[in-house]
Amino acid sequence: MHPAFSVIFLTTLIGAGQGLFLALYTGQVYSLANLLPPQDGTAFFASGSLVAVLLLALGLVASFFHLGHPERGWRAASQWRTSWLSREVILLPAFMGLVLLYAAVHHLGWTTPWLVIKDRIPVDASLLIGLAAGIAAFLLYFFTAMIYASLRFIEEWHHWLTVANYTLLGLASGFTLAAAFSALQGIDLVGFYGTWGVIFTLTGAATRLGSLYRNGRIVHRSSARTAIGIRHTEVRQRAQGFMGGSFNTREFFHGRSPSILAAVRLAFLILTFVAPLALLGAAYLLASPYLPMAAFGVQYAGLLAERWYFFAEARHPQNLYYQSMA
Repeated sequence: MHPAFSVIFLTTLIGAGQGLFLALYTGQVYSLANLLPPQDGTAFFASGSLVAVLLLALGLVASFFHLGHPERGWRAASQWRTSWLSREVILLPAFMGLVLLYAAVHHLGWTTPWLVIKDRIPVDASLLIGLAAGIAAFLLYFFTAMIYASLRFIEEWHHWLTVANYTLLGLASGFTLAAAFSALQGIDLVGFYGTWGVIFTLTGAATRLGSLYRNGRIVHRSSARTAIGIRHTEVRQRAQGFMGGSFNTREFFHGRSPSILAAVRLAFLILTFVAPLALLGAAYLLASPYLPMAAFGVQYAGLLAERWYFFAEARHPQNLYYQSMA
């Protein structure tokens, strides 16, 4: 497939935004449950949520560059009964609204407990709004991933690992960003978020390596023989009937050599997994406020390369015919 940078930025930006919010909410819940020292973090949770909304909004803006007629973009929500894309289009702004409301509650100080569970966990408006937003965040990961995992004819994507990778890589980038934001704000949650960032990065590395292993060994059901219905043992395509390019040759094939694909694969494995783990480990040992920021920057660059490779690796069946031109 041809990797569209609008979709690459959409999926990586909203994934990091979702992960950042989930990190913020997790920190709040841990503090309320006395699993972390009490944090005077009302401003932190409000400003961090606004950063998450900014990432989500940038991803939404990037998505419009993928539309031939952006003025008709609202129609994407009309097929919610059958389309994962429509469900994503509906849920994304709803999730943004919940995160904005969560930020407003913290900013205005509307955190007086309504009740206390077992004399330990105070329940206030932010906790309930955050719970609704957290559920929406996980659903959004699922909806976005299912846009690709539901496509049976693209066998590289049609697997539960696609959903796992979208979720875990989004969480990894979000918790790493939360560690960086905590360091920038001087909040004593850098170690907490950094530890979870390492856990999600390691888990994401395992599932992503699993998908690479699986995809490298796929025996595709479609071939040149099945495409034209001939049972001869050797069928070769010499030409596709015309000399110029077309929509099919541009949009369904990346046009890059195997060596370029191998270089991008190696780059994203280092930038997404190896380098951030090293930087987060160094940040823990050196107590540096800058290394978590570097870890997120490097990891996000790696995610851009990973998402490019995700699209380029997929083999659309129509290329059985157009591969000679492509």
